[in-house]
Amino acid sequence: MISHLALIMDGNRRWAKQQGLFSWQGHRQGSKTVEMAIAYCIEKGISYLSLYAFSIENLQRSEEEKSYLFKLIIESNSRSYEFIKNGVKVRFVGDLSLLPKDVEASCYKLMKETSLGEKLVCNFLVCYGGQQEIIAAIQKIIDSEIKTVDKDILKSHLWLGNIPDPEIIIRTGGVERLSNFLLFQSAYSEIRFLDCFWPALTKDLLDKTMQDCLLSKKNFGK
Repeated sequence: MISHLALIMDGNRRWAKQQGLFSWQGHRQGSKTVEMAIAYCIEKGISYLSLYAFSIENLQRSEEEKSYLFKLIIESNSRSYEFIKNGVKVRFVGDLSLLPKDVEASCYKLMKETSLGEKLVCNFLVCYGGQQEIIAAIQKIIDSEIKTVDKDILKSHLWLGNIPDPEIIIRTGGVERLSNFLLFQSAYSEIRFLDCFWPALTKDLLDKTMQDCLLSKKNFGK
């Protein structure tokens, strides 16, 4: 199996519209799919899971939708016992200073409470953008006055940190692009685009997609 799975969770609002529901109900249903993905990774022995939860571009959404999303984050963060029980270490990756202060505080609180989790590191990418991540890393390097930069040094200064790159990236929602997601880390990732919306992703479809990716052979240019 792999060590790092990354998921672009696209299609919550379109799923809700398709079901004749409000958009916030799509986000709530999508949170259940997150729980499934976490359980899947623990079952399969995957060490890292990265979830594209809220991009920097998402800050342009309506105040009503953002308000609900932020309430959902705080609500989810309050259930730290579930992460602790399952051995999940939660990290929030991105420019958290862009979040409302109460949301930012709840994220840091959950990271502290789950810091001892050993079964899975779950990265929630919030207020995240791949381009912004690279720019922030370069600025850190400039500020540190490092004279020579290589791939490893740049990677160690990225928001995601010096963890294995994702072997597999899966995006739901029928859109075939990365949308500013893990641009540095995805150089050799297997990427799959699924037509189903995020709330409709099942464990069986996730596993089938994973197995398809694992059958692909990489030669890394050799």
